[in-house]
Amino acid sequence: MYSSLMTGAIGIKGLGLEASIELAAQTGFEGLWFDIKEAKALTDARGMDYVMEAFASKGVRPGGWGAGVRWQDDANRDADVEALRPLAELGVALGNPFTTTGIMPANDEREFDEQYAFIVARLRPYAEALKESGISLGIEFIAPKSLRDRFKHQFIYSMPQMLELAADVGTGNLGVLFDVWHHYTAHGMLEEMALLTNDNVLVVHVNDAPEGLEVDEQQDLSRTLPMETGVIPAPAMIAKLSQIGYTGPVIAEPFSTRLNELAAADAVAAADDTRESIRKLFSAAGI
Repeated sequence: MYSSLMTGAIGIKGLGLEASIELAAQTGFEGLWFDIKEAKALTDARGMDYVMEAFASKGVRPGGWGAGVRWQDDANRDADVEALRPLAELGVALGNPFTTTGIMPANDEREFDEQYAFIVARLRPYAEALKESGISLGIEFIAPKSLRDRFKHQFIYSMPQMLELAADVGTGNLGVLFDVWHHYTAHGMLEEMALLTNDNVLVVHVNDAPEGLEVDEQQDLSRTLPMETGVIPAPAMIAKLSQIGYTGPVIAEPFSTRLNELAAADAVAAADDTRESIRKLFSAAGI
């Protein structure tokens, strides 16, 4: 596994691809979560070799990208999927044959079984289109009870449930985006991580939680950097991922007001603090 910088997740706004690569290199990240559309525009303007060299010359790996496909929207899914094809080809060429999505853990329209059928029916054609392009999809399970309780009907919010959904879609190229925050707020057990393999976990998000709250009181967009409080047993989770041979990106997603304010004044300092938090996490996990 390797550290990958996601600038937007730590409050750094407006950097272009090349400046983001430079920032990742300067602060010791091994990879960069990047905007695939921006990479495609730069490839069209300067060529594939230029983009690959932009990463390689700084010793930074292309460390993941998001697709932005509205796959639950029947009116826009097909057009979005078609527009994704050249982007997916670029992702594969850059060595990142995976992307991610998320599924809300509750809704106001459909009870569990109806929502399950709704999601599977819309996820399957998207997954099939990704498979044609050589792309796997990691689905983020979203867990906090404080979020689920805002809606009428509960849905999937745990890693084992999301793996079951991925299997039921049946395309063979689905797995999970594993976020230590969501596993913690789902009351997930360390033993459940035995379900994970290097084939079914595509991306990992790391963070910590504010002190002084019960698990079910935690608020989704109020987090901290990894190892900042020690509330989430993230080192044990990362150690488990290491044991299964996970080789993908590890990205800090702290949603931290303190870090966002720091980033607004000094992007390098914010990225450096973030990289140091991941170093501490890896060290605590024995990596």
